[in-house]
Amino acid sequence: MPIARQEYLHTLSRLVLQGYAHDDAGRAANLPRVSADVRYVCGLDPEQLAEFLWLAEQHHVTVRALEVLETSAAIRASGPVQKWCESSLSAERSRIAHAIDALATICEALTAAGAKVTVIKSLDHWPDIGSDLDVYTSGTPEQVRRVMREKLQAQQDPRSWGDRLANKWNFRVPGLAELVEVHVRYLGQTGEQKLMAARVLERSVTKTVNGRTFPVPAPEERILISTLQRMYRHFYFRLCDMADVAALLESGAVDFAELRRGAELGGVWRGVASFLVIVSNYVNGLGGQLTLPCEVTKAAYSPDLRVQFRDNFLRVPMGPAAGLYGSQLLNAGRHRDLRAISRLPLLPPLAVSALVAYRLTGTDKGVW
Repeated sequence: MPIARQEYLHTLSRLVLQGYAHDDAGRAANLPRVSADVRYVCGLDPEQLAEFLWLAEQHHVTVRALEVLETSAAIRASGPVQKWCESSLSAERSRIAHAIDALATICEALTAAGAKVTVIKSLDHWPDIGSDLDVYTSGTPEQVRRVMREKLQAQQDPRSWGDRLANKWNFRVPGLAELVEVHVRYLGQTGEQKLMAARVLERSVTKTVNGRTFPVPAPEERILISTLQRMYRHFYFRLCDMADVAALLESGAVDFAELRRGAELGGVWRGVASFLVIVSNYVNGLGGQLTLPCEVTKAAYSPDLRVQFRDNFLRVPMGPAAGLYGSQLLNAGRHRDLRAISRLPLLPPLAVSALVAYRLTGTDKGVW
């Protein structure tokens, strides 16, 4: 099955990165470039299609991939696959519409209570969304808990050690399948990022989806947040990360000087450059044509950084990950960033504890 999943991810990657158009119409395009991938999917049996769909869901690209497949299957007169796409898309769009409405209600409630908010990560994947709804706020923990409990009847999940360090809370809202994750005042794997976090609200823009308008991070902060998540915390990418950032870079919306300014506030410019190199190498390896400024490639850990498929995701090499952590810690020391200095050394023992817990119990819940 791992070999099959690797082939499924390769197929999904081509469908999303080569077959899907990043325009306002959200239409499928470049279908001739993915004709072989469409034939491959049309040849899968129902059990294999279910596995293929499961992997698309794990990588938050279900809508984008299936829109391409649906259009192609209609052209090829492949009725069974077309109907499978229609059914799967209908279910996924219904889930997304419900989640978007709930997210709007959450943002309105927090804002009305005086807690300014920005939706982070969740809307980056549009027209897909992930399995969590993430919100950043400058409000207080007390404000957040009160609003979520009293206005939305939400139940707070137990907080892990990592949650406490990162200053975030998870809530389960009645009738909502997605977990709501609220990041309060800080960002980073140990809550070390204060100045970078402030930029998320200061430079926020708006995005309208399904008729709802949300405050979201500016393009540069989107990349900063994704870098913190992928290069300094989880050490793996989802396919949506590749697609989201590729579309952002192709749009020309990224101000690289501003991106570097924000990254250097938190001592993660090398990590940001490495993150972008990984995305570029992955996309270009599948026929893309992403070009990065030379100052980005020079700042990266290596211009040849690549991910490897393992355990269903695209894993970052641990050598560079460790090097980036060391650079961040040294930068905190040089700038006498007391918050970062006091928190970053807690990351290695936390990561080791999470790994041990995962190997013993199959989950790192309660730790990470």
